[in-house]
Amino acid sequence: MGNQENQLYEFGPFRLDTAKRVLLRDNEPVPLQLKAFETLLALVRHSEQVVLKDELMKAVWPDTFVEESNLAQNIFVLRKSLGDKAGDHRYIVTIPGRGYRFASKVRIVGEEESIVVEAHSRSRVVIEEKSSYRARIAVASVVIAVLVGGGLYWRSRQVPRLTEKDTIVLADFDNATGDAVFDGALRQGLSSQLEQSPFLNLLSDQRVAQTLSLMAQPKDARLTLPLAREVCQRTASAAVLNGSIAQVGTRYLLTLKAIDCSSGGTLASSEAQAADEDQVLDALGKVASEIRRKLGESLASVQKYGAPPEEVTTPSLEALGAYSLGLRTHDFTPSIPLFQRAIELDPKFAMAYAKLGIVYFDLGESVRAAENLRKAYNLRGRVSERERFFIASHYEETVTGNLEAARKDYELWAQIYPRDPNAPAGLSIVYLFLGQFDKVLDMTQKKVELDHFPWPESNLVDAYIFLNRLDQAKALAQEGTRVLDSPLFRVSLYTIDFLQHDPAGMGREVAQVVSKPGWDDQMMEIESDTAAYGGQFGKARDLTLRASDSARRGDEKQTAAEYRAEAAVREALVGNPSLAKRQAKAALALSDGREVEAASAIALALSGDSAQATRLANDLNKRYPENTIVHSSFLPMIHAAVDMQSANATKAIEDLMPSARCELALTDLSMGFSLYPIYLRGEAYLTSEQGSSAAAEFQKILDHSGVVQNEPIGALAHLGAARANALQLKTAQGAAADAARVRALAAYQDFLMLWKDADPDIPIYKQAKAEYAKLQ
Repeated sequence: MGNQENQLYEFGPFRLDTAKRVLLRDNEPVPLQLKAFETLLALVRHSEQVVLKDELMKAVWPDTFVEESNLAQNIFVLRKSLGDKAGDHRYIVTIPGRGYRFASKVRIVGEEESIVVEAHSRSRVVIEEKSSYRARIAVASVVIAVLVGGGLYWRSRQVPRLTEKDTIVLADFDNATGDAVFDGALRQGLSSQLEQSPFLNLLSDQRVAQTLSLMAQPKDARLTLPLAREVCQRTASAAVLNGSIAQVGTRYLLTLKAIDCSSGGTLASSEAQAADEDQVLDALGKVASEIRRKLGESLASVQKYGAPPEEVTTPSLEALGAYSLGLRTHDFTPSIPLFQRAIELDPKFAMAYAKLGIVYFDLGESVRAAENLRKAYNLRGRVSERERFFIASHYEETVTGNLEAARKDYELWAQIYPRDPNAPAGLSIVYLFLGQFDKVLDMTQKKVELDHFPWPESNLVDAYIFLNRLDQAKALAQEGTRVLDSPLFRVSLYTIDFLQHDPAGMGREVAQVVSKPGWDDQMMEIESDTAAYGGQFGKARDLTLRASDSARRGDEKQTAAEYRAEAAVREALVGNPSLAKRQAKAALALSDGREVEAASAIALALSGDSAQATRLANDLNKRYPENTIVHSSFLPMIHAAVDMQSANATKAIEDLMPSARCELALTDLSMGFSLYPIYLRGEAYLTSEQGSSAAAEFQKILDHSGVVQNEPIGALAHLGAARANALQLKTAQGAAADAARVRALAAYQDFLMLWKDADPDIPIYKQAKAEYAKLQ
């Protein structure tokens, strides 16, 4: 068979060359780090056999103890390199609890084929020796041409140019001045300068942090040159940018080198001097522009996208240092005081306001988010082109709520900076608010592709859930927990277990999530929705109260208010108007945020307080004149609820017409609150005795369980469908009437089964049981 150390293995379009330690696809090399190659080789050599995790780890790291997450990372990288899709692994199959199996047929290219190749080559030599002298001269000329061309090609490869597909890692500056003001500030200042470039592709801080974590390093570890080179190699990046600053007399010398992360050779370098500390950022701008040109970016591009330092970020080194620390905390709450400190040092620091606004938005504090993003937007004249896109798109999405304007900003951002993952990430959120889930998946996949993350992305898991592709979502989320163990994956797995009716799995995920600091209120609120979905409103109320109190203790008043407002809507839907009013008033006492006002107004309208609901609707209309969600979802629902309480179902149906364009959308990322316009339309059709139209609306909810998830209307839709089919019995005859009766009974049974452990005193539950008994 030949020496295993000099063997060729073929499978599908791939060839594994053990001598050269290279993987080829259709004769083109596939970039792989050494450990990933060795992992693949171990699996291929035991094709179609289960290779235990311990055996794999010993084969790849024979003299080193490593965590299982290192192996999981290699497997994920290999699957991506081989083109494996989540949930459809053609090459590497996970054997749960044991190891992995290489599933593809492997063909070994052995000695016999090598002999055939050599014999064929010798026969060609014999033939050529019998050829004419002129033919041999021609062959020699070709050989010379090839050699000369090869020499020219080799020489051309010495030009230190990067391509648009190459990624570079930004190391921390070597600070030889002894002045701590430069620590962190210069790296961030350089990053802001280089990020203007549509050509250069910096490895994101998030990717750096995750890679450091997998290297058993702190996420915020200082990126020295050796550490940066290792990060560069692990992420298949091309180069490291290593800067230094030294003081020579009263002057400062800045040097920047681009270093090949594999060989350690210098690709390009640049340096500049500053007369004093106040001129250091100007010198930084000069070395950044020069290194961009030397690495291959056109002069026109550097000039067009090269705003000077005084027009980008901040002229304050101290503010820049605080801002840098805020970005590198990689956690929401601890970054807040750092961004606030940056703003104190420079009240015109636009990007510090913007980042602070995004942190508040991610924490569910939309009022504080809007305040800071509005300030950033007003200061956007002193930012780079890329930063301007960041501020404008998030301002439109979060402050004005004009989703069409936000979409245009993100699309232009993506056009000018096609390799920036933030643009498709933003578009995915816009499409989420528009209910276009196929596009959510497309944009999320694009973001993942541009990030080049060697691990799963939690947003991609959610995109699969929205589309009811639960097997793919689960496979990706489980891979994520093995590599990162993020609470986001655990919450997604909880949702998947809920949709697949696995209470034991849900319990396991709850136990994992609540152990993470800062996640207890979110998990309690999710469990509250689940309890209400099953009709256990006493339990749901207790969980909501605890979640709200926990959020308030964490200074998240708007989040606490949203929990109470959503609970108010739940109570109103099941016939508890007094409880609904109480919850709505408690929510409004905590916050006047957009989502809080809207949900409270809907609850109050459904509970008979039309006057207060109308006042809140008028306030929303005045405060958010451009907001897509307010005008296409919230206001139509409030007006429809008011008209339904006035027994004007026809008007309620008309009220809900503007919601048709985005009726499937999420109205709030933290609350969810999805498909409620459809539910209210279904109820309005029931009131106007249009049974078939009502049934079609409730069926939309049942067909989109991945969007509704554990929202209570997911269960109530079964009751709505039962009532809609029962209503059709009034006009149907013969076989049509029999079919409607069967559908109605089945839907009642589905609802009562979901509510088998429901609190017995819930008005809608008592009505449903009576209706079912009468229909039988």
